[in-house]
Amino acid sequence: MTLIVSLILPLLALWLWWPVTPLSRRQRRWHIGITVALALVGLGLATLWRLDMLAYAAEAWIQLVFGWVLVMFVLLFGFLLLRALGWLLSRLAPRGSTIATLWHGRRLNHAAAAVIVLLATLGIYNGLKPPQVRERELVVPHLPVEMDGLRMAVLADLHISPVKRTWRTQRIVDAVMAAKPDLIVLPGDMSDGQLADSARFAAPLAQLKAPYGVWLAPGNHEYYYDYTDWMGHFRQMGLGVLENQTVRLTINGRTLALSGIGDLAALKARPYMHGGLKPDLDAVVAAAKGSDVHILLAHQPKQARASAASGAVDLQISGHTHGGHIVGFDRWVVAPFNDGYVRGDYKVQDMTLFVSRGVGQWDGFTARLGVPSGIEVLVLRSPQR
Repeated sequence: MTLIVSLILPLLALWLWWPVTPLSRRQRRWHIGITVALALVGLGLATLWRLDMLAYAAEAWIQLVFGWVLVMFVLLFGFLLLRALGWLLSRLAPRGSTIATLWHGRRLNHAAAAVIVLLATLGIYNGLKPPQVRERELVVPHLPVEMDGLRMAVLADLHISPVKRTWRTQRIVDAVMAAKPDLIVLPGDMSDGQLADSARFAAPLAQLKAPYGVWLAPGNHEYYYDYTDWMGHFRQMGLGVLENQTVRLTINGRTLALSGIGDLAALKARPYMHGGLKPDLDAVVAAAKGSDVHILLAHQPKQARASAASGAVDLQISGHTHGGHIVGFDRWVVAPFNDGYVRGDYKVQDMTLFVSRGVGQWDGFTARLGVPSGIEVLVLRSPQR
């Protein structure tokens, strides 16, 4: 993958500056050289962390800078496609029109390069700042009227790391507790890095409390670092860990089965995975049998089709997509890799799927533009009310 990217990024630099006029040969070389150098800096940083020679505390910051460079080239690619389309359409303009030369003019492309740098920087800022609470109602099939109005806070994709310090985790916890949820769920990707590197930044999670508990299921990033140690640590913090397990909650005399399953990443063996378990939908379906309503925590929304096909899950709560990160990128890149599910609620057969936009994201691609993070408080509604 690194080899492929190392070939693509310099080609984007050539594509950006080669057609621009009026640039002298020397100016064109400088423009291309600076852009290629920026691409190589990003690739060098990626190689450095892949070699795994540094402590994770340093690698996390390297990932953040790499992500900043990567976002710039994602935005650049979008601009180049727009420029090519604009140039082709301008060929239809009357003879003598200056529209055709505008797209390859120096002023427009310099301005575009400056805007791309600013947008990438803004995107990183948006990704790192603490999320706001977003409250919404969600109709859940088969939810008894006795549970109507149940408030569930969803904290997906915290990705706690040395970059996202303790103060950020504390701000999130304070905001959740101020919302007064009845139930708190964390559908995966709580942390990044080894336990020794990131545990202290996760410490405020121990303050999470709710009448019907705080429950989590693993995500793919838990499989990359000390899986067993992290799950044990979360249990010591007082959080309920559901590893292909189900807990039955009695609410106003009715039973809510809440399950958590392993992540789909475990189905493909990778050398950088350190522990974890495969999802076992059959086990949680059997454990939830006889309950009034069944809610499943499954990190990746791609699990939804199997969950819905079982006929035994009423609501699946997922994360993983981070809401798609960037408007346009969400629909054209993120959606195709996640069965079309990006953020919000979907009807999958008779089941409702809710995909959280997440409260954080991996340091290697932290940007958010037009897709803010959010602490989502779902007010569950019965279809019978």
